[in-house]
This record gives sequence, structure tokens and C-alpha cells, in this order.
Amino acid sequence: MTRPVAADEPNHSGLEAKIAGMITPQLMHLGYDLVRIAVLGRERPTVQVMADRADGSQISVDDCERITHAVSAVLDVEDPLPGAWTLEVSSAGIDRPLTRVKDWVRFAGHQARVEMLMPHDGRRRFTGIILSADDTHARLRLDDGTDVELPLNDVRRAKLLLTDALIAATAPARSDIDIDPTQPEAAGPKLAN
Repeated sequence: MTRPVAADEPNHSGLEAKIAGMITPQLMHLGYDLVRIAVLGRERPTVQVMADRADGSQISVDDCERITHAVSAVLDVEDPLPGAWTLEVSSAGIDRPLTRVKDWVRFAGHQARVEMLMPHDGRRRFTGIILSADDTHARLRLDDGTDVELPLNDVRRAKLLLTDALIAATAPARSDIDIDPTQPEAAGPKLAN
């Protein structure tokens, strides 16, 4: 069973919760937030670690390498998985999973797809615009204009949908481009006829 969700922690259960508890302190010490842990496979399981920079800036390949070394060291010592395993570390990406209350709050106004563990109002799948979230519920405005409150402890998985608005909102600021808004070129590139 899942445990109650805290605003800054992903909602994990079982082995994933155990691993999250082991590696989160080290990640925090290095300046990263855990977004999600997934353990996939049986013979030689793969431990997938998805992380964000705590300062909100984009995660780099160097960050993933740093996280890999730290997590690998912790898992080698704590040994939560019998036998051989593989570690994969990545950023959350643009169309990221929504695993923490602060993710729901940060991406209010963007589209998300949610799958529930158990039916809510006769449905298990919802797609809509994120309105808000608190420690217990996420609120969406569905395509038909109705609002729904979904209990976070019953969310099986949720993720942002890749849209132009999301891409624009998550694009890094470009300080290497000087644009003069008084010039016609500032409106965008011109195509040759």
C-alpha cells in the first residue's frame, strides 16, 4: 500500500519506497530532488532513477553521472536487490511524470493524463488541465469543462502531455541571443519565397 504523499516527496511503495528512502538523503546532499524510482524486471532488475536539480535548473549529463555514482555507492552498501542489477539515471524530461505535490502545483495550467488505481466517478483515466493540488488531491479541468478532484494516494501514474505551451514554459532562457523588439526580425524568422 502507498503511504501519504508529502509535497516534496514522490509517492512510492514496496521496494521502490525502500530504495527511495536509502538514496534521497544523498541526492539532497548533492543538490538534487528525487522525482521517481522504478524497479523493472526480475532476472536482472533495472533500477530507474529520475531526478531534478533542487535549484530548478535543467539537469545535465554531468548531473546524471554524479547521481549515478552516488546512487550506485549507496545501493552497493545497502544491497536492497539480490544479485546483479542495472542502474539507469535520467532527468524527468519535458513530459515528466507528476509524482510530487509540488510538480502538480508547478505545472498548473498544463495538460496531464492520469491513471487511477481504482475507479473514481466510474473512470480510471482522466485527461485535462491541471488546476491545483494539495497534500491530498489533484484537481483537473476535463475536456468537457467539468472539474474533478483526484485523491493523490489513488493515482497509479500521472504525467504531463507534451504540448507547445509546455515546451515553451520549460525551455531554458537563452541569454546568448540579443533581440531588438523594435526590429521586424524579432517577430521570428522569415521564409524565402
